[in-house]
Amino acid sequence: MAAFTIMTDSCCDLTAEMAAELELEVLPLSLELSGSVFRNFLDGREIGFQEFYGRIRKGEAAVTSAVSVGDFEAAMHTVLERGEDVLCICFSSALSTTYQSAVIAASGLQETFPERKIAVVDSLCASMGQGLLVWLCAQEKKSGKSFQEVCAFAEEQKGSICHWFTVDDLYHLKRGGRISAATAIFGSMLSIKPVLHVDAEGRLVNVDKARGRKASLLALVDQMEETAITPGYQTIFISHGDCLEDAKFVASEIRRRFGTQNIHINYVGPVIGSHSGPGTLALFFIGSNR
Repeated sequence: MAAFTIMTDSCCDLTAEMAAELELEVLPLSLELSGSVFRNFLDGREIGFQEFYGRIRKGEAAVTSAVSVGDFEAAMHTVLERGEDVLCICFSSALSTTYQSAVIAASGLQETFPERKIAVVDSLCASMGQGLLVWLCAQEKKSGKSFQEVCAFAEEQKGSICHWFTVDDLYHLKRGGRISAATAIFGSMLSIKPVLHVDAEGRLVNVDKARGRKASLLALVDQMEETAITPGYQTIFISHGDCLEDAKFVASEIRRRFGTQNIHINYVGPVIGSHSGPGTLALFFIGSNR
């Protein structure tokens, strides 16, 4: 059975340690902040997570960029040249052109390496929802599943990765066009917090609202209670926009309600954080539907 590498991009928001343990090839997206360009490496080598959120809180605005076709070509070429196939799992095509870049790169390289297999999966996921799908695929690979089997698993599983999140600052959603200026102003005055998810097409959708921060955090766990499949036995991912204590609170509530033991917490990276802002809290799990 031919060896293969699982490739993804930095919007998976996995820790650098986890990516290394899973032997992933991770390509960074980029952001421009006050005239300087930073690549969003998982280890924060070009801009640290706390530094990024500190600058956003002071009013700096970031512009983000997808992984280029050339970057994917170079990374895939290296893997293919050493005799391995490539399974590339990308950030939702509804939120970034990263997936399209990977498809273009794969198409060109397939002609150069006709004996090798290259599959590009549109995860329809974001942040650690994408990370959870990649993690699950890596577990399948570790268990000895073939390239074709893991590809099929990725396509089948991605529709079950549930994303529920809330934000603390409505103005970041306003800037991204997700809500109106009036909604942002009155919502902030009344301490209204949106409850959002990523739908089956990989788009951000405003589903509900809660009065106050704690209520919005509990609403995420309520959603998990409604749709999660055997939540006590799952591996759960939580990402946060520099609000670790809130992430710990959600984790403790999940443990209290379901007895779940395996919960991984990490930052929402600078690329997604540029759009969601500080105080974002997101919960990811496997559900009966999104």
